[in-house]
Amino acid sequence: MRVAIDVSPLVQTRAGTARYLKGLLRELRHRDGVEVSSRSFGRGDRLSTLVRDSVWYPFLVGRAEAADVLHCPTYRGPVRPPRVPLVVTVHDLAVLRHPGAFNRWTREYSPRVVPRVLRAAREVIAVSEFTRRELVELLGVSEEKIHVVPNAVEDEFTEDGPAEQGEYVLAVGTLEPRKNLARLVEAVRRTDTELRIVGARGWGRVEVDSNGVRWLGEVSDAELARLYRGAVCVAYPSLYEGFGIPVLEAMACGAPVVTTRGTAMEEVADGAAVLVDAQDPAEIAAGIFQAVADRAQLVARGLERAREFRWDAVAAATMDVYREAIA
Repeated sequence: MRVAIDVSPLVQTRAGTARYLKGLLRELRHRDGVEVSSRSFGRGDRLSTLVRDSVWYPFLVGRAEAADVLHCPTYRGPVRPPRVPLVVTVHDLAVLRHPGAFNRWTREYSPRVVPRVLRAAREVIAVSEFTRRELVELLGVSEEKIHVVPNAVEDEFTEDGPAEQGEYVLAVGTLEPRKNLARLVEAVRRTDTELRIVGARGWGRVEVDSNGVRWLGEVSDAELARLYRGAVCVAYPSLYEGFGIPVLEAMACGAPVVTTRGTAMEEVADGAAVLVDAQDPAEIAAGIFQAVADRAQLVARGLERAREFRWDAVAAATMDVYREAIA
């Protein structure tokens, strides 16, 4: 099977989409019977983004000669059925639920283009049951062509290894409005604990520099795993996610987790995290206290849950989707 995969997201981010793409590519290239070729355009600058979104994705990426299937790992892709069957992965529909949390280009472009891309796709991969339901409810995508294939966790994220020193709550995520960092800062102040934040600067003018808060920027996976292991807990009270990879990584590293009730993160944690109302700083603070008190129980549950998510299983399930698209 010859698979052409759009790898453009790798020049745009190191966050969830890039982690998904790196893990999937590595495992696909190790499998017998599949030949993977990469397609990409431009760099991570604004001009490349505009050209990529307005010209390359709608009209050029679909020209995947010498391939049996084209896989776009985000909902950026051809707006008409391309020459070969198209598979599209959808990580979330946050731009439709919370458009105000995105820059002007994204919130104006996405509602116009994403529905067309999904209609052009032969098969659609959703990274969670939560995202599958969103696809059906918000865009009317046929349930028959949606396949739930969860993300996984890299081998780097394990409980074995060095742990960072200090008493701190750890938050991981790009500095952007839906990560809910302002409420988290307020919540952690109520616990009299330091808050350390890992993540690239994003959009929406989110600022986190204040007393008791340390923004560490982007770090290597080895350093991130070290920070997970040393944290009194990991707090991820995002307002909206399609999966929430930091929840899984934290559990794999043996850290208790506090995250948002009624979201994809609740599905990922499956009883192995403290769930809170992300709109309420007092409840987030109470959740942190609970996570610290119930650490042993949460860590044991989290380690067990994290072992269920493996990249070889992701690759196998994705191959099944490719076969269905070609059939």
